[in-house]
Amino acid sequence: MSCIEQKKYKILLEKTTFKESREYIEKNSDEVYYVPPGYKIFNDYYVIGIPPIALGAKSNALFFTYTKPCHGTFVLTIDDEESKKEINRLREMEKGKITASLKKSKPLESSRSPSAFRIYGKNEI
Repeated sequence: MSCIEQKKYKILLEKTTFKESREYIEKNSDEVYYVPPGYKIFNDYYVIGIPPIALGAKSNALFFTYTKPCHGTFVLTIDDEESKKEINRLREMEKGKITASLKKSKPLESSRSPSAFRIYGKNEI
């Protein structure tokens, strides 16, 4: 298991909340994908947080949240060959959801609407 600290990353936002992280990713990414807590990226890094958890893509850069105990939550970006693979995997996952939706004659799901998640009100968190 590798550590995120061993990767070449940039900190985009530091010591923030899950909500602010999600809003930052939504605002600054070209593509946004919503994943459940525990979603695995880079083969052994688990994304944690309060759903809906946003992962963003801009060119080959992957935007994601990282929570470090005693230090808080950060928005990081990695732009390398592995991040390109992760973005392609997210696209394929989204394409699979749309294909399944079409087969069931349901309306298309937007990559920006986290339909699989319950949206929490600020008093419920």
